Parts: sequence; C-alpha cells; structure tokens
Amino acid sequence: QVQLAESGGGSVETGGSLRLSCAVSTRVDCVAWFRQSPGTERERVALIVGTTANTDYARSVKGRFTISQDNTKTTVYLQMNSLKPEDTAMYYCAATLSRCTLDPSGFRYWGQGTQVTVSS
Repeated sequence: QVQLAESGGGSVETGGSLRLSCAVSTRVDCVAWFRQSPGTERERVALIVGTTANTDYARSVKGRFTISQDNTKTTVYLQMNSLKPEDTAMYYCAATLSRCTLDPSGFRYWGQGTQVTVSS
C-alpha cells in the first residue's frame, strides 16, 4: 500500500507563489499532481517519472509550475509561480507503480488534497 500526503497549500494573491509537497511512503514509478475545482473534471497538472526525472506539464501551467523530486525520490514538489485565480483548486498528488499516464484512472494511489486559493 502506497500512502501519499500533500502539504503546502494556502491562499495567495495573483502573481504569488506556493510550493506544494507530496510525501510518498515508498519509491514509485510515477507521481503526478492533479487539481480539481467544484463542478469541473480532475485536471492533470504535472507528472514526474521516478527513475528518470522526466517531466510533463499541462499547457495551462507550463512555464509557471515546476515539478521535482528529492534525492530519496519519496518527496515530490510542485513549485507554482505567477499564480492566477484560475489556478484555484484542490490539488492532489497521485502515484502509480506502473508507467506514467495522463489519465487519472491510471493512478491507483491518491493523497487527500491540499487547497490552493488565488485571489485577484
């Protein structure tokens, strides 16, 4: 059983920054950050491959967000800069022991989420 715990959410003004952390109980093949606002579908934000550190980003956050992992590969970060009101959402980290996928259904393990609110 893989356990994940997010932290680092909060409220910031437009243009501000936040860094989210995801603590993973064991090394996994892929970790992704997703986000969801009320009434919307869960959206993939970024993902990182554990072994290669290759990354992928949603077009809406590319150039503003950076996903990374620590040397132990059990903590994954999401550095969020130049935040916009449309970035407001609950942010979840998710992990899979299989290959990375863009589909949320491909991730078996999920954290409880951390709220990010960006005010205009």
